[in-house]
Amino acid sequence: MNTPPLPPREQAEKLAIGALVWLAAQPDLLPEFLTNTGASVDNLRLAAARPEFLGAVLDFILAEDARVVAYCDQAGVPYAEPMRARAVLPGGDLPHWT
Repeated sequence: MNTPPLPPREQAEKLAIGALVWLAAQPDLLPEFLTNTGASVDNLRLAAARPEFLGAVLDFILAEDARVVAYCDQAGVPYAEPMRARAVLPGGDLPHWT
């Protein structure tokens, strides 16, 4: 089976920024995300410029299937795209031991 190539980094960052925008509009998820990352509402815009932070956005969404489905359905992207984008951002190429 042929797996499609990973997206270019710019495309992965664009997807992650879209995921952050979606996340910021989720009042039930945003506080948990901020707590997990140590970010604040005031510095989200600055943090979004850092690829490492964008990786954390995708990590948070990928932590629960319901988040992946909700984001992808809203964004109109395939369910595998956040994981593929995460693989391109810093830290995404680390082995998963679970």
